[in-house]
Amino acid sequence: MMFKYLWTELKLMTKTVTPAQAIAHELIHAEHDLLKAETGVEYAQSMVTYNKNRVKRLKAYLAVDETKEVV
Repeated sequence: MMFKYLWTELKLMTKTVTPAQAIAHELIHAEHDLLKAETGVEYAQSMVTYNKNRVKRLKAYLAVDETKEVV
């Protein structure tokens, strides 16, 4: 798969393309970059949510443990 992509890229670099073709090609790359960036945002948001829940859970455990020690 990667070889086919590289071969296509090599052919495009040596071929004369119209401005519309160049724009369409750049658009494909921009959309791919956008998808990668959105994936990164989703991952980061998931990590934020995970750690907020983790902190809340650990504080609750600590509060329960402290009440047991007082008694």
